[in-house]
Formats: sequence, structure tokens, C-alpha cells
Amino acid sequence: MVYLLVFASKKSISLRTPICNFDAMNGILCPQCESKLDQGKLTKADVAASIKLVKLSQKIPQIDKFTLNSCRQSHGDYVLYLGSQDIMTIRQSRELYRILQGEFDGKIWLVHQDSDDKKLIEDVFFPIKILGINQVWAPGGMQKTKVIVSGRKTPRFPIDVDKVVAIAHDLRKIDLVVEFERK
Repeated sequence: MVYLLVFASKKSISLRTPICNFDAMNGILCPQCESKLDQGKLTKADVAASIKLVKLSQKIPQIDKFTLNSCRQSHGDYVLYLGSQDIMTIRQSRELYRILQGEFDGKIWLVHQDSDDKKLIEDVFFPIKILGINQVWAPGGMQKTKVIVSGRKTPRFPIDVDKVVAIAHDLRKIDLVVEFERK
């Protein structure tokens, strides 16, 4: 009879990620996760974000309760698809957001896991208030999504609107037109 002993870390991880927790803790993919990556069911961003979050969860108990459904990369930034409660936890703590942001090379964007197009737009514009989201037809029969945000565009505007437009196009093929309430 052969016995296989597996030694886990001192603490078990309840954080859910797209890859196996064992893989995320060790930074090496098992054949099953490697196969998912090869088939395109997982992305390299999924793997990188999973490893980073598991590493952080060992130090920060709040992160240990998160569910990372997926992560997509867009123009050097990371879009993390998390559960609603997880996003609320991060948004309520600037310190937690800064810690998460410090782990990633680019900016992180928090998006609800089951978001439709409207919810995705609201998530990437957070904390800016959106006054309206409408579908408009541009010349040539192209459909665009017009977003009207509160305030006016200044050099101190908290969000890079060009990055939001790029993310919406990369992730959902949404052509955004952003207008400000005040000129």
C-alpha cells in the first residue's frame, strides 16, 4: 500500500480563484489548470491574480473570504471580476484597495462577477456618478453607448476616461462615448 502525504501551509485557504488553491499557493500549475490555460478557459491574468490574492490572503484575513471569478488584462491594467460583497469590502477600505493595487503592475478595476454591460460601465466609472447610459446610432449605422457622467472634465478628474473606453471595448466590444454634465 502506498500513502501520499501532502503538506499544506499552516492555514487553509477559503479564497476561491479560477485556479486550484494549491497551484495559487505554490505558483505552479497542475496539469488540469495548465490544460485550461492552453484551451483558453483561463488567462495568464487569471493565474497571476490568483497567485497574488492567495499571497495577500495569508496576511489579510478579509481577502481570504473573496471569490475571484476571473481577471482580464486590458492595456496593462487588470479587471478583477469579484463577488458583490468582495467589491463592497474593498471599496469601504482605502487601505485594502491600496494594498491590492500595490500587488499589480497596472491599475486594478473592480467589476461585479455577473455584470451586464450597464453594470460593467458603472463599475469602471466608480466612484463617479453616472447620470445616464443610452444607446445611440452614429452615422454609418454604428451603435455606440453614450455615458453622461456628473461634473466636468478637469486635470484632477479621478478616472482616466480613455482607459475606461479602452476597457469597455476590449472586454465587451462596447463603443463608449463619454460626455460630462458640465462643459
